[in-house]
Amino acid sequence: MPAQPARIATRRARLADAPAIAELSGQLGYPASPQEVAERLARLLRRPHDTAVLIAESPAHEVIGWLHVSLLPLLEVPLRAEMNSFIVAEGQRSLGAGAKLLEAAEQWAKKKGCKDISARSNVIRDRAHAFYVRNGFEHYKTQKAFRKDL
Repeated sequence: MPAQPARIATRRARLADAPAIAELSGQLGYPASPQEVAERLARLLRRPHDTAVLIAESPAHEVIGWLHVSLLPLLEVPLRAEMNSFIVAEGQRSLGAGAKLLEAAEQWAKKKGCKDISARSNVIRDRAHAFYVRNGFEHYKTQKAFRKDL
């Protein structure tokens, strides 16, 4: 049975959340083992001054979503936060977990002195795009992303 929106809680991630984060990462299209996620999460947990991993938890204390947000100090614009990754479990979407995670990320960013928060979303994720617009985001740029193996 899906969690009720009013009873969804948010909190900071703990290392013990790595298996659930890994499962959801696979749903997002980025498969990773619990061990890989644990190593990455441990690195992020050592940097609470500039990054946060937030968890949405059902009333049964199941991890049903997560959001990674970090500071993006750029030379050309005031300090901003960027949501690096954001996922709510299949079967739990449109029930309030995403909105609660977004609210928690926005509060974290405000406390860090950010003037705005941004998100990037794959062009194929129409449902996510609609979520961002419903929650006050504006589509301000379209760009191509490049990557190079090192």
